[in-house]
Amino acid sequence: MFGDLFEEDFSFISNNHCGKGKKSKPRESEPPAPRDFTNLSGIKNQGGTCYLNSLLQTLLFTPEFRGEALFSLGPEELGTLDDSRKPDAKVRIIPLQLQRLFAQLLLLDQQAASTTDLTESFGWSSHEEMRQHDVQELNRILFSALETSLVGTSGHDLINRLYHGIVVNQIVCKECKNVSERQEDFLDLTVAVKGVAGLEEALWNMYVEEEYFENDNLYRCGACDKLVEASKSAKLRKLPPFLTISLLRFNFDFEKCERYKETSCYTFPIHINLRPFCEQTEMDDSEYMYELFSVIIHKGGCYGGHYHVYIRDVDELGNWQLQEEEDGLIEDKVLRDTENGREMENPLSVLKGILSEEEAKQIPVDQLGQKFLEKKGVSWNKKYRKQYGALRKYLQNHPQIFQMSPDGNKVGLKETHRLLFKLDSCGQDLQSPPQKNDVQWNCEKTPPRTRAASAGCHWFDLNDSKVQPIKEKDIEKQFQGKESAYMLFYRKAQLKRPPEARGNPRYQIPEHLLNEMNATNTELQKMRAECDSANNGIDLHLHLSSCYKFHNGALHPSLSWKESVVDLTIDRRKTLGDLRQAVFQMLESWEGDMVLSMAKPLPAGLHLYQVLEGDELTLDGIGLTDGADIFVWNGKEVGGTKVQTGPEHEPLVLNVLRLAEHNEGGKGQHFSEAQLVFSCSTSLGQLLSALAPAGGIILKNGSGADREAKNWEVFREEDMKETVRSVGLRDGCSVLILDSHDQSFVNVASGNLTAFTYDISWLQVKNFCGLEEEEEHVKITATIETVMSDIKLKAIRELGLEKELANESCLRPVSGNGKLLSPVPEDYTVKEAELKMGSLLGLCRGKAPTSTQLFLYFMVGSDQNCSPEMEIVVEETASVRECLNLMLEKSGLSGDNWHLRRLDWCYEAGEALSQENATLKELNICRGDTLVITEGKLPEKGLLKIPIWWLKPLRHKKHGENGQDQVNGITWKMDALQVSVQIMLTLYFFLLLPPFKALPEPTYPGLDLCYAGRIEIAGEASLEDLKMQALTLPCCQEQAVPLPSFLRVWTVDSKRPGKLLRDNKRRLSDYRLGARVEICIEPLQEEENLGPQELLLRVQMGIPGERDYSDSRDLVWDISKECTTWALRQRVASHYCLPVDKIEIAKYFPERFEWLPISSWTQQISKRKRRKKQESLQSAPYHLKDGDIIGVKNLLLDDTKDFSTVRDDIEKEKQKQLALEKRKSRQEHVQDPFFPKEKLPTKPRKPEVALSINVGVFR
Repeated sequence: MFGDLFEEDFSFISNNHCGKGKKSKPRESEPPAPRDFTNLSGIKNQGGTCYLNSLLQTLLFTPEFRGEALFSLGPEELGTLDDSRKPDAKVRIIPLQLQRLFAQLLLLDQQAASTTDLTESFGWSSHEEMRQHDVQELNRILFSALETSLVGTSGHDLINRLYHGIVVNQIVCKECKNVSERQEDFLDLTVAVKGVAGLEEALWNMYVEEEYFENDNLYRCGACDKLVEASKSAKLRKLPPFLTISLLRFNFDFEKCERYKETSCYTFPIHINLRPFCEQTEMDDSEYMYELFSVIIHKGGCYGGHYHVYIRDVDELGNWQLQEEEDGLIEDKVLRDTENGREMENPLSVLKGILSEEEAKQIPVDQLGQKFLEKKGVSWNKKYRKQYGALRKYLQNHPQIFQMSPDGNKVGLKETHRLLFKLDSCGQDLQSPPQKNDVQWNCEKTPPRTRAASAGCHWFDLNDSKVQPIKEKDIEKQFQGKESAYMLFYRKAQLKRPPEARGNPRYQIPEHLLNEMNATNTELQKMRAECDSANNGIDLHLHLSSCYKFHNGALHPSLSWKESVVDLTIDRRKTLGDLRQAVFQMLESWEGDMVLSMAKPLPAGLHLYQVLEGDELTLDGIGLTDGADIFVWNGKEVGGTKVQTGPEHEPLVLNVLRLAEHNEGGKGQHFSEAQLVFSCSTSLGQLLSALAPAGGIILKNGSGADREAKNWEVFREEDMKETVRSVGLRDGCSVLILDSHDQSFVNVASGNLTAFTYDISWLQVKNFCGLEEEEEHVKITATIETVMSDIKLKAIRELGLEKELANESCLRPVSGNGKLLSPVPEDYTVKEAELKMGSLLGLCRGKAPTSTQLFLYFMVGSDQNCSPEMEIVVEETASVRECLNLMLEKSGLSGDNWHLRRLDWCYEAGEALSQENATLKELNICRGDTLVITEGKLPEKGLLKIPIWWLKPLRHKKHGENGQDQVNGITWKMDALQVSVQIMLTLYFFLLLPPFKALPEPTYPGLDLCYAGRIEIAGEASLEDLKMQALTLPCCQEQAVPLPSFLRVWTVDSKRPGKLLRDNKRRLSDYRLGARVEICIEPLQEEENLGPQELLLRVQMGIPGERDYSDSRDLVWDISKECTTWALRQRVASHYCLPVDKIEIAKYFPERFEWLPISSWTQQISKRKRRKKQESLQSAPYHLKDGDIIGVKNLLLDDTKDFSTVRDDIEKEKQKQLALEKRKSRQEHVQDPFFPKEKLPTKPRKPEVALSINVGVFR
C-alpha cells in the first residue's frame, strides 16, 4: 500500500560544490574531511540509507547498547573478519561490522563514516542501499538479525535485556470476577497519531481506558460458560530499560482511495512517568521515570522524504558550543557599551596571549575558539568574523606568527613570537595595570554559561554526514508538520553513567579496535598532510634573463622555450623571501642583483609587470597562483637593452591591411596583410605616420577573422591624439590603411571624416560564356551599394571580353555544388541580391530578368533522372495557365491533360497549383522556385485522388488444404524447409548488413503490398464504384476478379492494412477518409459481404516443434451476442475442429513484435465468487479489430506456451539497438550547452521492495 512511501527526496541538497583558488584534483584522491567543531562523526548516505543512518546513530548514542553489550563481545565469540571467507568458519559478520562502524564513529578523525561494509554484511548485493525503507520496519528487522547472529554467545540476550517489555491484556467477568489474561512481548510500542493530541493521551487510551462488553456485545466467560458483561483492559507488566515508541503517522483514506501523512500536532514530553500505565504501581517513582534521548524525524510526504535524528549526547562526547540566547543579548549590550568608549582592538594580540599561556606547543583550533570565547566573553564569529573572516582562515593568513599543523586542525605560536610576547606582556604589567572596567570581562571571574551547564544535556541534529548542535526546545518544532517526529526513544532516568565514560570515546572499546583506529588515524593524518602539500603547492615558471633578448617590442627566448624556462614548485603559504632563497639555491652561478618580476606571455612576446617586493609577505598574499610566470633579471636591462615594464607599455599585435592589387594575395585574398607590434601607449597619429607617411586614413575593425563581413569605422582627426589602447584596439584587431587612391571606396562627406559604415566586398566572377574547358575568373571590388550591372561591366572588362556581350549576358550565383542559380536582376544592389563577400558569380549568356520577372526551374514529372531540369523567365503577373502553356511549349509537350505542382522539400511533386487563373505573384511563387509539370487534369472539387495498393499473400496453399489438415500435422512438414530457409536468410541479412543501415520496414507477416496506381473518384461515389475503378488499373487487370464482391478494401496505415471498409453501397464521404488516405485492395476466393457485427480475424496455427506458423486463414466471427475470450476460444476451436480446452490463443502486435495470450481466467469469477461482467476483447488490453492476427497452439501436439517466432526476436533486437542509439543521441543533446533544456518528466515512483537482512546459521 505504501509503495513509494519512503523513497528518499534529495531536493534539499545544494548543487554548489565549486571551489576556488586550489588545483583541480579528483575527488576520490582526497582524504576524508576531518571532524568539525562538534567533534562528532556523521554517516555517509549511500543513496537511500538515511533511515539506516538515523537508527545507527541512535544505537551508537545508547551507551549501554554500545559498550556493555556490543563491545563486550570479543573475537573469541564473534570470530574475526579475516576468517569470514573461510568455508568452515562461523564468523558473525553483522556484529563485527557494527562494532567496527561504532569504533570509526567514535574514534576516527573523519567527518562521516561509511556503512558500505555493514550493508554488505546484510547481504545487500542488488543496490538495496539505493532504496528507501521504513525506519520502524528496519528497527525490528535489525534487532531480529542481531539476535540470530548472537545465538550461542554471551550476548544472545542483548536485545531482550535492553528493549524487551511485556504487555498484559485482561478481561474481567462482571459476574464471577474471573480474570482471563494474555501476555504480549514487545520491542517497541506502536501508538496512534490520528485523533490524539499527544503521547500521554495515546498511552492513556491504550493502558488506562477500559473497553466494556455489554448489551448486544457480550463476552463468553470460560468460568461461567455463558455470555456475560465484562471489561477489557491492557497494562504494561514489564518495562524495558530502553523504551522505543513508533508513531503511526501514515494512513490510508478509504474515501479518497489515497494515502496521506498525519501532520497534526502530536506532543511528547522530555520526561515521562509511566506509573499510570503499569500493572505494578507500588515501586518508587524513579522506577517509572523515563527520559527522551533520541527522536527520529521524517521530512516529506507519504510518497518521498528524508530521515534525520535528534540525539542527546548522554556521555558528552561531542563539543556543544551553542550559547543561551539571553547570554548573547547581554554580551551584545556590553559589547556595544565597550565599543562606544574605545575602538575595537586587534584580535592578534588576544590570540597571541592565549597561545603563549598554553604549555603545549599546539592546541586544536576549535579549542582556541573556545578559549577566546572564555577570555573575551564573546565568540570570534560574533565579534570578528565580519571584519577578518573565519578564525582558521585568519590564522592561515598570518603564517609568520602562527604555526599550523599539516592537517590544519592545530595551531601554535612560533618560538620567536612566544618569547617576544612574554617579554612584552611582562613590561605592560609593570607599566600599565589593567583598568577596572576590563576586570569584569576576565573569563576567570564570570565564565559564559552554556545551556549544557544549566540544563545538563547536549542535543545534536545528526543529518547523514552533517552534525550540528541544537537546543532542547528545538524538539518542539517536530511536533507537527511535514517534518515531524516518527520514532521516540526513552531511557530509564535511574540509569547513570560512570564518571570515566564522560567525554571519553575510547571507553570500553576493545584493544584490537583501538589499535586499528589509531593506525587508521595515523594514515589519515599522513594523507591529509600529503593532500595539503599538494593542494597548496604551486608551479612557477622562472624565465632567466640570460636566455632572452628584447626585440620588436617584447622579450623573446634566444633558445627554445623549454631551455629558457625553469620550473619551480613551492608552497603558496611560504613567503617571498623563501621563494627568493629557493631561486638563489637553484641558480648558484647568479651574480649581482636579483629582481623577480611578474611576467605574462602575450601574442607579441613576453612582457614584464610589477616587481615582487615584501619578503615577509606570503606568496598567496601577493597574488601568485599556480602556473605564474616570473622573470629573473637585474631590474634594468636585458641583453644591454632597456626594457619598459608595466601595463601601460604592453605590446599589441595589430593586423595592418591594405587593399590588394590584382597581382597580390592568393585565391580568395582581397587584402594584403601584415602583423606589426606597437606599444599600447602609441598615439594614433604616430601609428598613421609610421604606416602612411604620405597621408591617408585609418579604419578600425575589431571583429577578428570575420573582419571582411563587418563594417569599417574611420578614426576622426580628434582621435589622433588618443593612444592605441584608449580607442579600443586590442591584440588581433585589424586596421585598414587607405591612401588617397583607395579612398574612392569610402564615403567622405565634404572632407569631414565622420564615423560611417560601409562594407568593402569582393566578388568573384567566372566566365561561362566561352567554350574553353577551364573558364577564367576574376575578383571584382564592390561595396554593398554597388549595382549588379556595374559589376558585370567590370567583369567583362577584366576578362577582356567584347563590349557587345554586356547586352546579351547576365550574372548568376554559383552554388556550392556548382549549380547555376537564378540570374540576379541588373538593377539590384549587392545588398538587395543578398550576396556575401567572396560569392562566386557566373557570367552567362542571356538577358537577366527584370525586377518584375521571375526566373523559374521546371521539370516534367518529379523524377530528375528521367526529366532534366529546364529554365524559363516569365512575368510575375502571368497566370498559372499562361505559365503552364509556356513551359509546355518549351518542353515540346502538347494537349491540355497537364497541370502544375510545386516541388516539395523531398524533391517530389507536392501541392497542386489549382487556381489556374491566379497570378504567380498572388501564389507567392518566388525567383528560383521549381515547378513540376504533372500529367492529368486538376481534380475537380469533391474528387478524391487515392493511391491504390494491391494486397496479396506471400504464399498460396494448394487447393483442398483446410484447417483440419494443419491440425493433424499433414501439411506443416512440407513448409518446414521453406520456413527454415526464410529464417536463415533473415538472420544472414540481419547479421551482415551494416549496423546503421535500416532493414526494410516490416509489414504484416505473410502479406505483400504492391503499388497499383492512383485513381480519381468522387466523394459521393460508393465503395462498389471504388472497387470497379480500381480494377481498371493495369496491375489489377492481371487478376481474374469476377465481381466487386470478390474484393476486400482496407485503408493503409503505416504500410499495413488498417481499417476495413464494409458495405458496398455506402458512400466514400461517409467513411471520412481524409485527403491523404491510401487504399489497398485484397482479392478473395469467394464473395464476401461482412455485416457491421462481424469481425474479420487472421488465424494461424503454430507448427509443432518450430517457432513458426503455417499460413494465416481468414476467420469471420459474429460478435453481435458477445465479444469475450470464451466466445473467441469457442469460435477458433470450432474452426480447427479441436476441443476448447486443448487450444491456447494469443493476439499479435506487429508494431512491437509481441504476442499477448488471450486467457479467460481473469474474466470469469471475482474473489467473492459472484459472476463479474465480462469485458469485451475490443477494449483494453487487447483492442481486437479487423485484420488482427491470432496465433493458435494445439496443445495435443505442442504444449509450449511461447507464441514468439525467430523473426520476432530479430526485430526486437533491432528495436532495442535503435532505442539505444536514440538514448545516446538524446544524452549528447542534453550535455550540449547550446541545446535547449526541455522540461524533465515527472520522476516515476519505484515499486515497493521488501526489506531483508541475510544472517548465517549459528545454532
